[in-house]
Amino acid sequence: MDKQRFTLAVLTLVPLVVACGSQKAGSGSGSVDVRRPVTGVDWRVHDITAGGTTTKARGKPYLAFDAKSGKVGGRLGCNAVDATATVRATQITLGRPSTTRMMCDASLMGTERALLGLFDGRVDYRVDHDTITLTSENGTIVRAVAAK
Repeated sequence: MDKQRFTLAVLTLVPLVVACGSQKAGSGSGSVDVRRPVTGVDWRVHDITAGGTTTKARGKPYLAFDAKSGKVGGRLGCNAVDATATVRATQITLGRPSTTRMMCDASLMGTERALLGLFDGRVDYRVDHDTITLTSENGTIVRAVAAK
């Protein structure tokens, strides 16, 4: 290969190598899958499936798992909640919930009753980008999105 062709090849390839190698994870290229951790994130509940019926969550409920304290805390729609939480690779063991005892609108209380179906047992979970799906032993399914 002569010197002119070699120089042209280098000048063509170097910018491509630099551009491809400088992509940051999560920057939208689609080539890097960044998976959120379960702990340290406020998971805003989007919808709940209980008894075969899916409903949109009411009252801005969220759950936050803390690995250091081994607890989950949050809001169920109306009341605050706190329980033990042991997070493993694909399961979370939730303890008996402790809640405040306010009465609210019926739609908020419906969300709360459905979310309480997650507690006091094991929950399978799957994280897909910014969404977590929790499935309890009794069939309650909760989909939540990481708070921005």
